Order: sequence, then C-alpha cells, then structure tokens
Amino acid sequence: MSHDLVCKSLVQRLSNPTLDKMDDSAILELNGRTAFTTDSYVVSPIFFPGGDIGRLAVCGTVNDLAMSGASPLYLGLSLIIEEGLPFAELDKIIASVLKAAAEAGVKVVTGDTKVVNQGTADKLFINTSGLGVIPDGVNISGANAVPGDKVIISGTIGDHGMAIMSQREGLRFTIPIESDCAPLNSLVADMLAASANIHSLRDPTRGGLATTLNELADQSSVGIDLEEELIPINEAVRAACELLGFDPLYVANEGKLIAIVAPADAEAVLGAMRKNAYGGGSVIIGEVTDKHPGRVNMKTLLGASRIVDMLSGELLPRIC
Repeated sequence: MSHDLVCKSLVQRLSNPTLDKMDDSAILELNGRTAFTTDSYVVSPIFFPGGDIGRLAVCGTVNDLAMSGASPLYLGLSLIIEEGLPFAELDKIIASVLKAAAEAGVKVVTGDTKVVNQGTADKLFINTSGLGVIPDGVNISGANAVPGDKVIISGTIGDHGMAIMSQREGLRFTIPIESDCAPLNSLVADMLAASANIHSLRDPTRGGLATTLNELADQSSVGIDLEEELIPINEAVRAACELLGFDPLYVANEGKLIAIVAPADAEAVLGAMRKNAYGGGSVIIGEVTDKHPGRVNMKTLLGASRIVDMLSGELLPRIC
C-alpha cells in the first residue's frame, strides 16, 4: 500500500528524469559555490487563505536559498502523513507543490514518505531540503551590514501570520487577509542584476520583521534605525492585530524579504524590486548605524524613540 501511495500519488505526479530513476540518492550536476538548506513545516491548518502546506514548503526552502544569493535548482521532499488523511487533500497539496516548484524553476528530485498512526501527527508534516548555486561575485551574509546601508522591505508585513490566525479563529474582515507565501528567487535575481552591493538578505518568517532585524544587527555588530511611518502594513492586518492584541512587527511573513544595501545603490535596487511581481510594494524603512551595536531602534509615529527587541517566546505557534 505504501508502494502504491508513493508510485501513484507522488512519483507519477512529480515525475522528472532524476526522480524517475528511483535510486536511493539523486545524482545532480552542480558548478561553483553551492548553497544547501533544510526546513520542516507543521503549519495548522494545512490549507489557509493564499496557500497551503505544500506551497509553503516549496517557497520557504526556495527563499532560504535565495537569501544567500543562490539560484535554487533542486528540492528534496519528505512527507509524514497521518493515517486517515483524505487522498483528495494529499492530491491538492501535491498539485500545489508542483505549481510552486514550476513557478520557482526548481525540480523535486528526491524524497521520502512515511505514514504514522492516527493521532500521532496532525494530518501532514513536510520536510524540504534545497540545493542552489551561488553566482560568482555574490557575497551576501547577515554579517555584512555596515553603517550607512539602507534597509529595504519588499512589501507589507504580517500577512501570512494573520491569515493563519484569522483562519484558526474563524475571523472575517471586509478586506480578506491572505498569506503572502511566494517564491522570491526571481526577485533576488532582479536585485542582483541591479547591484552587486547587496550586503544582507533575510526573509522575516517566524518572529517577523523585528526579530529578523535584531538577528542581522547582532550578526553584523551594528545598530539599525527604523521609521515606523515608512513600514507598510495592510489595513486588514493592522485591524486583525489590534483585535487580537498582536504587534505586526513580530508577525510572520512568507513572501517578503529584507535587504540591506549600500546607500549608493539603494535606489537602483529599489527600482528593480518594484518592477517584480513580488516586490511592487518595496520601500526603504531605515538605515544601519554604528551608534548602538546589536540594537534596533524605531522612531514612532509620535516622534519618540522605541527599542524594538527580539521576540521572546512564540507569538503564533505553528504558522509554518
């Protein structure tokens, strides 16, 4: 039965020359510096406005590769399926995996499937691993930010986390909230074509914008100054955060990136981002400074200064 599940529901649909060999390892062609990443996805519910666990898994792993400047090429896909998951739901998720992989230009070349007893998982967990190649001359790291650099966000924050939370709580808003889940490798490619002076990239997933900026400040031993009025937030997300008592700075995103760019090239990078489908809302929201290393400060709407700490605890469990 497991053999039938793998062959009929998975391999036939994910078919490509590398996967079809059905060996214990995929043999890949790679040239140059290689980026490798792995992540696991336990989001609840597995279907949500704007996506599902399959799209989330592909996009999340593609984005992790892209944040190092790599061009994603190959994915490994492992499924842990709870006994009783309807085939219709599994088929829908695999279709979503295929669509997201095609959009990102990657292939699923290896994987694994396990079925566990009912009650020992929550419908479906996914682990993905990814390989990509870093072009010559690209040197992107969280440790590369320097004073004077500009901080850019590629669009509105908090969409994914609040889409998940609204779905769980059965909340309905006049303006629907949808996850921003998306593959960002084409956006990063456009940015790199505009400038070689992109110092740091990071996708602000768990912990949101605030936690991610704190991580970057710590890695580079620099401070970061933000302008609250410049940070883009959808009105429906803002309303949902106020209703549920959340700070959107700490709410997860799955289709946004933070870029720290040399000041001379910031406008060129910003222009390239705005021409991409996933960067149309890009704005400069702050600057790197040497005045308070390891700390993020924000000028509030009232003109006061606020320390933006790293998130303590888990604001929204199981959002990815």
